[in-house]
Amino acid sequence: MAPHDDPPAIPFVWALVPVVALISLLAGTIIVLEGSGHIPLMLGACVAGLVAWAHGYRWEQIQAGILSAIGLAMGAVLILLTIGVLMGTWLAAGIVPALIAWGLELMSPSWFLPATCAVCSVVSLVSGSSWSTAGTVGLALIGVGNAMGINPAMSAGAVISGAYFGDKLSPMSDTTNLAPAMAGTDLFTHIRHMLWTTGPAWTLAMIAYAVIGAGLKSTAEPGSIEAITDVIRTNFHPGLIHLVVPGIVAIMVGFRLPALPTLVTGALLGGVLAGVQGAPIQDVLTAAMTGFAPATGSAQVDELLARGGMTSMASTVLLILCAMSFGGIMERSGQLETLASKTLAVANSTGSLIAATVLTSIGVNVLAADQYLAVVVPGRMYASEYAARGLHPKNLSRALEDGGTITSPLIPWNTCGAFMSSTLGVATLAYLPWCFLNLLNPLIGILLGFTGWSIAKLDAPEDLAKVQDPA
Repeated sequence: MAPHDDPPAIPFVWALVPVVALISLLAGTIIVLEGSGHIPLMLGACVAGLVAWAHGYRWEQIQAGILSAIGLAMGAVLILLTIGVLMGTWLAAGIVPALIAWGLELMSPSWFLPATCAVCSVVSLVSGSSWSTAGTVGLALIGVGNAMGINPAMSAGAVISGAYFGDKLSPMSDTTNLAPAMAGTDLFTHIRHMLWTTGPAWTLAMIAYAVIGAGLKSTAEPGSIEAITDVIRTNFHPGLIHLVVPGIVAIMVGFRLPALPTLVTGALLGGVLAGVQGAPIQDVLTAAMTGFAPATGSAQVDELLARGGMTSMASTVLLILCAMSFGGIMERSGQLETLASKTLAVANSTGSLIAATVLTSIGVNVLAADQYLAVVVPGRMYASEYAARGLHPKNLSRALEDGGTITSPLIPWNTCGAFMSSTLGVATLAYLPWCFLNLLNPLIGILLGFTGWSIAKLDAPEDLAKVQDPA
């Protein structure tokens, strides 16, 4: 077919080809060959591009889709690289070692998991950023758990559950603002409506962490935790000075400053603090670029603290670029919309419509590898259908977050899954079973849809007008 400016819609069968190709390539590479998702995503993007080209899309249009999607991810990439620098400078400055030492003194293994989830919930609720929470408080808590001998996948699951509770309900969160904008409702109506699904999911997650934690005992040798804290005290001399930089970051978060400037400030101040304490500037720059290389005399502590640096995020950044290339072609050529529109054919009831919305958001998370597209694409598609059925737009905005925001860290090649894995040092599929909030939330959302509990109807004519024109 000759390329032209306004190609017809790509048929469902053809739109399915890149999906089948991608799933097959990912399964063969990751499961069978135990490789990474980079090359499968690149090859999947090639298949999607060929399907688009065969149906009349010019290369310029395909390339524009790729660049547009990568543009959406650039904010995430910058935060990711900054978190790598922050991890390096905070380790060099002794901030993270100090937090680990204090955590070991204050926390017991039996309460570690629920405490971790609760702390991350509060920090993320205030900051509005799951990424900032994981890259600062979450990083320290992972270190505490590792020193206690707790399975790092469990610790990462508790960190992510807490981080996404706050990210989902905070008025400062980008997705929490994006979802109601796409659905046609206001921010605080959206947040209140999400409490019906997120509240029970968080409560059940906390109960599960408490039950699991009650059976946990430190697998470290009786004297090893004390030995770790002794080594940290000897090499880093934890004191109030190590709370200054996290305190400044907390104040910036309290004033609702954007995440990137806040993290950059934290990284720079970490480097300054390291220099004030006598670290050579070359060592600080090396820690920021390639990671901290401790020499404490204890192999266990060195292994615990050897991480961070901008280059540690390189593989994740490449994964994001590959994933966004595939997602951008699928979105620009309308193949995502073609696939998602098929769900309306079987969504005959309110429950099935909400289930379709949640599942579509999850599907876009898998295929487009970005939580923003997982909110925008289904939101744009289903808004008029919710209005036609007399459903308040807050039902749609809640379903978008129940499926899109909350499941994004569970997918290895998604921007959020790649970030959490790199930051916390745990493979996505390893921590996935322990992310109780993220697993329960979509199920509760679908359940409420079928039972009718909390499902709101459109009452006022102005509500309908707003849905028909969300902008």
